[in-house]
Amino acid sequence: MPTPLENKIAYVDLSKGKVEVKSLPRDWVKLFLGGRGISALILYGLLRPEVDPLSPENVLVVSVGLVAGVPLPSSRVNIGAKSPLTGALGSSNCGGHFAPELRRAGFDHLIITGRAEEPTYLWVSDGCIELRKASHLWGLDTVETQEAIREELGDQSVQSMVIGPAGENLVRFANVRTGVKSSAGRTGMGAVMGSKNLKAIAARGSLDIEFAYPDKVLDLCLTFNENLRKTKFFTVMQAYGSMHIFSYTNTAGMVRVRNSQSNQLFPSENVEAEAIKPYSVGHEGCYGCPIQCRHKYIVENARYGLIYDEGPEYTSQGCWGSMMEINDMECILVCNHLVNRLGLDTLETGNMIAWAIEIFERGLIDEKTTGGLTLRWGNPEIVYELIERIAYKKGFGAILAEGPKRAIERLGEATAYYNMQVKGMSWIQSEDRAIPSFVLGACVATRGADHLRSRPAIDLFGLPKEFLEKLYGGPISSDYTSYEGKERMVWGNELEYAVIDSLGLCKFACSHFISPHSIYTDTFNAYQELSELIHYVTGLEFSGDQLKTCGERIYTLERMFNVREGFTRKDDYPPQRYFDEPLPDGLPIVRGKRMIREKYEKLLDAYYSLHGWDSNGVPKPETLEKLGLREDEIKRLVGEVFGSSS
Repeated sequence: MPTPLENKIAYVDLSKGKVEVKSLPRDWVKLFLGGRGISALILYGLLRPEVDPLSPENVLVVSVGLVAGVPLPSSRVNIGAKSPLTGALGSSNCGGHFAPELRRAGFDHLIITGRAEEPTYLWVSDGCIELRKASHLWGLDTVETQEAIREELGDQSVQSMVIGPAGENLVRFANVRTGVKSSAGRTGMGAVMGSKNLKAIAARGSLDIEFAYPDKVLDLCLTFNENLRKTKFFTVMQAYGSMHIFSYTNTAGMVRVRNSQSNQLFPSENVEAEAIKPYSVGHEGCYGCPIQCRHKYIVENARYGLIYDEGPEYTSQGCWGSMMEINDMECILVCNHLVNRLGLDTLETGNMIAWAIEIFERGLIDEKTTGGLTLRWGNPEIVYELIERIAYKKGFGAILAEGPKRAIERLGEATAYYNMQVKGMSWIQSEDRAIPSFVLGACVATRGADHLRSRPAIDLFGLPKEFLEKLYGGPISSDYTSYEGKERMVWGNELEYAVIDSLGLCKFACSHFISPHSIYTDTFNAYQELSELIHYVTGLEFSGDQLKTCGERIYTLERMFNVREGFTRKDDYPPQRYFDEPLPDGLPIVRGKRMIREKYEKLLDAYYSLHGWDSNGVPKPETLEKLGLREDEIKRLVGEVFGSSS
């Protein structure tokens, strides 16, 4: 049976209906690990610059994490392509149960090119891949599609990654979904699948996932999960999931209200995590995870009737609650259900609707533009209607479905100031103006405004300066409103997150990212712990420093992809509103804060320097040499599988 390093890469040409199976080179694993890292290598190596993201020439890469399938929270899969939303790197990460199933079916990476003549899905099973007709699935929502595939294949254990109507209609922020809740959101990977006439990828395998040292793997996983259970973070995540964060951020003044016009929602009792209790009917979780952080819920709504779904996450809680100035858990649960079923990214959808309401209220658009809709804050019915119109590109929804940059072109430059975006991807639902480390991390993220490339949450905890300086290796302030040394936090978290995503682990379960007491020791070394896990699973040996270098290599290659597409320093700034408007609400430490441009410029310079990039954010030749990322080296690596002409 295959070990992880003997698993395969499948190259699927939808235009020709051909599948080639290739071996996974050991060098790829040593340099880029798996998941997100190998996805970046494939995209950089195979895609030509300036390709249309919705053309058959775009490459879709499905990459399983290197240790996905071990008995701990290790279920992550990465989906990559050139983003139809931003034109930059498209990269989405997803949990659930699909990744282990794809490994059991014999594959670590699927590389999908071309466009099928008719709707198609891939059936992956025990080393074989079959292209099947999917016309009968076209038009189904994301849950109906998975159910129909299981029924057709006669196996209720089949795991599928699918698109909904939003992906079929090429909404530029359509996502890819698996299970009831798990979403590969942001960057529009669902639109890429739709452009290829690819409705789904279904997997079922009976092959073993073999480990180099199975007893050691088991011992390590038992220890990891036991330590996780001891944290306070585990207790609160198990009770409320990521929704518990809202009570802290709203109290402090760190949530977006009315599209960033305010930063506190009051009253908010029906948005707080506890408000889920009347609707909750149990908990669910991803493969191998002891936390089980998802609420299963039932809600009865006058418009949609009886609804069952899972979640919501903190992001949906903010998008459909505070951002819309709606103090109503029912609205949040219904919106969560709609975007899940239709296959929309919850954050991008919420941002586009919030932007539309603000520019309507400011008189920059009217009922003629919106197709007769009067847009106002605090109205759930308007939100429901706009979600549906976006997914089906109906009327005004078709404008919003194009994402920030293209919608601004349609509605006028006067609307641009109110569209909170970076690199063409909407800002996260938190209000970060008082937290320079968070702002920097979101702005320099390789896929647009993002909290999942670097989010140094421990900046908020006021840990001793001496400890932070030891952890991050240089001068740094323990005041989260300070700019001092915050580039080190962002840089350090970027490298760790790149490794975590490439291994297929859950960031929440790696509690040192969120729970400060788990790292407040003299012996803590995240890379050493991860190195042990890799060794026991694969037999490969990495020192902590080598693993950290892998993180730097992955992040720099992603930056190279964006530079090749024309993204540089000019694209690493927060929305102008962050510089112009002080925060009106929140705790005294937050109220009145705004970003200071001169300080941000220096922070950006220091950040580039840590990476070894020049003042324009372009990786220096000596950095590429050190990381093995010269163009000829990348061509050599990709040529190992695809030939010297790639």
